[in-house]
Amino acid sequence: MREITVRELKNKIDKKEKFQLIDVREPYEYEIANLKGELIPMGEIMTNVDKISKEMDVIIYCRSGKRSASVVDALEREFGFSNVFNLKGGILAYSDEIDSSLTKY
Repeated sequence: MREITVRELKNKIDKKEKFQLIDVREPYEYEIANLKGELIPMGEIMTNVDKISKEMDVIIYCRSGKRSASVVDALEREFGFSNVFNLKGGILAYSDEIDSSLTKY
């Protein structure tokens, strides 16, 4: 599985690179803290595959990286995506290493 670190994500954001960021947590989690990614909860991702780009890198995240890893694995295995990345450590790692103002829960 392809992964990206939070520092690599921050670098992409700072350089204004073009990529799609998808949050697979639940809406209540998104309301607490988010990275401004598109919210597609894990339970809805397989019925919303058409919303996922095949033309650019897609970075998928959750709270700790476990749910997003499952989603990345399924997208690669079941739909042939080769441009999806798991955000290693999820939003918790982003809060620890990049932006401590993000609420941890």
